[in-house]
Amino acid sequence: MAEALWLLAVLGLLGGFDTVYFHEIRGQLPARLPGLQPELKLHAGRSFIYVAVFGTLPWIAWRGAWAIVLAALLLCEISITLADFIVEDQVRKPMGGLLPGERVTRTIMAIVYGAILSRLVPVILHWRHLPSRLAIDPAPVPMWLRLGLSALAVGTLASATRDAYAVIGFPRPLARWPWAAPATAGANRPPRNGAAE
Repeated sequence: MAEALWLLAVLGLLGGFDTVYFHEIRGQLPARLPGLQPELKLHAGRSFIYVAVFGTLPWIAWRGAWAIVLAALLLCEISITLADFIVEDQVRKPMGGLLPGERVTRTIMAIVYGAILSRLVPVILHWRHLPSRLAIDPAPVPMWLRLGLSALAVGTLASATRDAYAVIGFPRPLARWPWAAPATAGANRPPRNGAAE
């Protein structure tokens, strides 16, 4: 379990970088609705799953039937990610597609996720044979790592809420903040300043 949590922290940091840099700063995705609504729906759903994962695994054992719930959440995350690979290629065509650095970041994240699963699946199988309950059982990792993963859960909740807020169609100026709306629906991404990705 300890190795899975260390890898989960790496995944969380990569995901945070992807969200802040590629989605917010470079892509300004919430300002590009309705064109990016399908992608942001997937992002919000996946992020809510990560809130549960980051927020519980450092502190709680998903025992018995709860292990099946956790496995289902992880499978759902995989399905959303696969759908996202397809959807984002479609909806980002008017923006020029994904940035090369974004695609590389996603590939690294997929590799790390696979490493997490290789260490987490045996834990889930063990939990499956225990009496059903969500048991307080702090993982054998430093307290600062548990707290860091909890902080990642809070940050992920903020991101998920922002994406969901934008998709649901609540007041647009707040959903777009701090980015201005693109001039046209097919507006290109912000200029790259000649820098290579």
